[in-house]
Amino acid sequence: MNGGQDLGGMQGFGPLGLEADEPWFHAPWEKRVFAMAMAMGLTGTWNLDASRAARESLPPGEYLTSSYYRIWFRALERQVQQHGLVEAGELAAGAALAPPAPVARVPKAEEVGPLFARGFPSDRPVATPARFAPGDEVRAKVIHPAGHTRLPRYVRGRTGTVERVHGGFVFPDSNAAFAGEAPQWLYTVRFAAIELWGEDADPGLTVSVAAFESYLEPARGQAA
Repeated sequence: MNGGQDLGGMQGFGPLGLEADEPWFHAPWEKRVFAMAMAMGLTGTWNLDASRAARESLPPGEYLTSSYYRIWFRALERQVQQHGLVEAGELAAGAALAPPAPVARVPKAEEVGPLFARGFPSDRPVATPARFAPGDEVRAKVIHPAGHTRLPRYVRGRTGTVERVHGGFVFPDSNAAFAGEAPQWLYTVRFAAIELWGEDADPGLTVSVAAFESYLEPARGQAA
């Protein structure tokens, strides 16, 4: 989807407001939101990419005026309702009004530490060889999917150079739609700022983007 989070090249949003020694959380409620989101993810009701898609599908006005964990909270509210785990009336009441809906897994406190220590790797084998190699000129496809995508809007239709081949990884577009992991090759592609934003851009600036293979095609004039 083309959502409010895709801001590359847009202007007028003010300074970033970097904070020295920024804490992980700025308020206790942020810790609770993070814990709830992690606990619900560990039930297996949805996956990481579905969670990201839920956050990025918030209305742009709401997304752009919300703090980081406010976005997480609003997305979590949507997800539990969409999956039939909570009714709107329960959210309004702040309490359960019916017996809890079953989930595939209820994580226990003692399991959380080892789970996070192991991490949640998304690398997967891919049956076919990589289509591109470092140094290849590629063009990001022009796509406007209704569902989730990790291809930034500002690179679509632009030509860049493959910097690195990372290996095979879960394809977020498919995984977010619960259509399977469908692993693909993942690349880092470097784009010149002038290619992205025209002659007024800084000529010494480049932008590197992680791009899945199905997002890319050979640059014009190169062999497929």
